[in-house]
This record gives sequence, structure tokens and C-alpha cells, in this order.
Amino acid sequence: MTHCLSFLLLLLTSATLAQTTEPIQYAITQPANSSVTLEGTLSLPANAKGRVPVVLLIAGSGPTDRDCNSGYGLKTDAFNMLADSLNRLGIAVARYDKRYSGTNLMKAARQLPEQDFRFDYFVSDAIGFIRQLQADKRFSKVVVAGHSEGSLVGMLAARQTNVSGFISIAGAGQNIADVLKTQMQTLPDTLRRVAYRSLDSLRAGQLVKSPNPLLLSLLRPSLQPGMISWMKYDPAQEIKQFKGSVLIINGKRDFQVAVSEAERLKAARPDAQLLLFDRMTHVLKDAATDSMTDKQKTYSDPTLPLTPGLATAIAQFVMP
Repeated sequence: MTHCLSFLLLLLTSATLAQTTEPIQYAITQPANSSVTLEGTLSLPANAKGRVPVVLLIAGSGPTDRDCNSGYGLKTDAFNMLADSLNRLGIAVARYDKRYSGTNLMKAARQLPEQDFRFDYFVSDAIGFIRQLQADKRFSKVVVAGHSEGSLVGMLAARQTNVSGFISIAGAGQNIADVLKTQMQTLPDTLRRVAYRSLDSLRAGQLVKSPNPLLLSLLRPSLQPGMISWMKYDPAQEIKQFKGSVLIINGKRDFQVAVSEAERLKAARPDAQLLLFDRMTHVLKDAATDSMTDKQKTYSDPTLPLTPGLATAIAQFVMP
């Protein structure tokens, strides 16, 4: 009851909390011969009294940047909006352009060839930012929130740094090989069987020497070592290893990550909170209907608001 009353008071006063921002950076350490520095933004509630909790927000796959945008048609501003909403609720937010995205896209592409990438590099980068936040006396606790691919990155980094809490937002609950198989169910039978065999080979740690030309976007030789390193991990097993509190969030109109993925994570961590938003898509915005056209609109209209209640639910989990 005390917690509920405290949070109600926070909501009533949130309109008075402004926001200030400052840059954050992390010079990557893996591989050792690189000189790429990741850029980020730390936003803080300007009028907060004393130490505040901070959330590290980790973006998903591809060139998705710290704002949940990319140069390939993704324009949502969703992470920027989420940071602003959490700031107004008294919570600081750190977010960064991961490798091959945002401000470091070209430099990372030149210095970090695709064939040399390993999934653990993403985890190392997240740990670097977490350590900075843990050392900052302005913060009372650190919570990690990972979106999509960032969910697995976040839970691995959270476990290694013993942060207070972890939030999976639209994160997979099974090995990426199985996720990809689900996404490939509509392929023609012959091509689907080839794809499944190729994924099984990668999961077993074996390169596919002559991938089907129709599958090169996923199975090109330069990408395969990184895929193998990703397939080492089963999110449902990894989330069991994290000792802090867990919140699992998914949207029922997410056509990239099904609700069943969130339910897998919940089954692995029965003590976790599971929140499902009826109209939310993968980019944390509501689709007007269940049609694919309306769902896809949320990927390209940055004026659409965040899913109502999302920021409040996260704040309730984060606040002590």
C-alpha cells in the first residue's frame, strides 16, 4: 500500500519534472584493435531531489539507433518518447547507438567487418555503459531494458553486472534459430526445408558452405560466424540466471515477436511480471486495427504517441 501511495504522488507531481540531457560515450574494448566510440544520450529529470533510478535502454537488431530510428525506413522516435515519459516520472534514461547504427554506422562498418562480429560484443558494450551508470553517484539503482534483440543482450549484461532489475520489451523467448524458423514458415516447402537445415547447421556451430542464393540475406558467408555466436544462447535459459526482478512486456499486435515469446520467458521466470498490451506493435505504438497496413504505419510515423500506460508500467517496476 505504501508503494502504491508513493507512486500516486509521483504521478501527480510528474508534470513539474523537466528534462535535461547530456552525452555519454563508451570506447569499445572488443575486439582489442578497434577504435570505435559509441555515442549515447543520458536524460535526467531536472527537478528531481536526490538520487534517482536510471534505466539503460538497449535497441534491437539492425541499424536501429538510440531513438528507435534508422536510415532504412524506420522512423518512430519511440525510445526518445519513452525516455521523455520516464523522465517526467522521475526516472533517468540512458540510451546509445549500438555498433553499426546511428553516429558510428560508417566507422564501425569500416573497422569491424561483418565476418569478425560476435554477439558477445553487443553484450560487452552494454556492460561498459552499465558500469558507468553504476559508478555515477546520481543514481540510486540501475535497471536494464532491452528491446527485441536487445532483450537477450540486456539479460546477459544484467546478469554479469548484478543490476537491480531487467525489462524485456518484445524480446524472444527461444533460440534465434527457432525464431527464424517460425518466421520462415510461409516459404515454399523446398526452400523452407533448405533454410531449416542451414539454421540447424549454424546452431550446431557448422558453417553453411554453399547457402541457397535465395537465402543469402540471412546466410551469406560473412554473416554466419556472428549468427553462430548468437545461437549459443537460449533466452529462456539465460533469464533464469539473472537474480534480480524481471518485467516482461509484449504487444498483441507485434507481427515480429509474438506474444508466445513473452510467455516462454514468463514460464522460465514464474516470478516475473508479464504485461501484454492489446494494440501495441513492435515499435511501442498502437495500431488502429489488426490489419498489417495499420501495424506497418507505426513504423514510419514518429508523431504517433507511445502505447498508453507503457511508460507508467515501466516506472512502477523501476521505482523502489
